[in-house]
Amino acid sequence: MSSSDVNTGRRRFLTGAVVVMGGIGSAFAAVPFIASWTPSDRAKAIGAPVEVDISKLEPGGITRAKWQGKPVWVVRRTDAALASIKKLDAQVRDPTSLEEQQPAYAANEYRSIKPEYLVLVGVCTHLGCAPSYRPELAPADLGPEWEGGFFCPCHGSRFDLAGRVFPGVPAPTNLVVPPHTYLSDGRILVGVDSEKA
Repeated sequence: MSSSDVNTGRRRFLTGAVVVMGGIGSAFAAVPFIASWTPSDRAKAIGAPVEVDISKLEPGGITRAKWQGKPVWVVRRTDAALASIKKLDAQVRDPTSLEEQQPAYAANEYRSIKPEYLVLVGVCTHLGCAPSYRPELAPADLGPEWEGGFFCPCHGSRFDLAGRVFPGVPAPTNLVVPPHTYLSDGRILVGVDSEKA
């Protein structure tokens, strides 16, 4: 058989068929690879907003939730706690939270949308320990000036009942106020900024 007897039409058809089959095979191989780039359902859930029920939270009480793998606290402050916050303005490092990045609605002495409720990420701003909620007045281990707040047992950082840090402790900044919004009087959505909701 000479080179002139070759069927060029058949050769083109076979070349085209191989190219098409190779393209289909590549597409099937690429789908799982590209799908691996999308976050898993678990990863999506970690960053998803969290709804917190505060309808049964008593004055002075705290409820805890988890958002983005971090503890979130919602504290219902008493009238006495709110009064103590005003008294401590001169004693805390950043009384109106002007030095830190946080939602604009938390740049006030109460660091909250509604003064009665405080929403905080429960992680010390020093090295990430979990401070304890210490609402009692003048306990023996914290001294007679203690008006209630949060105490980090790892390195001794102290925060008032607005999460504002006292000077002279290792924590450099106030506790973080996460983005949040009120869905109703009894429900808060953590992870959604009320200014953008």
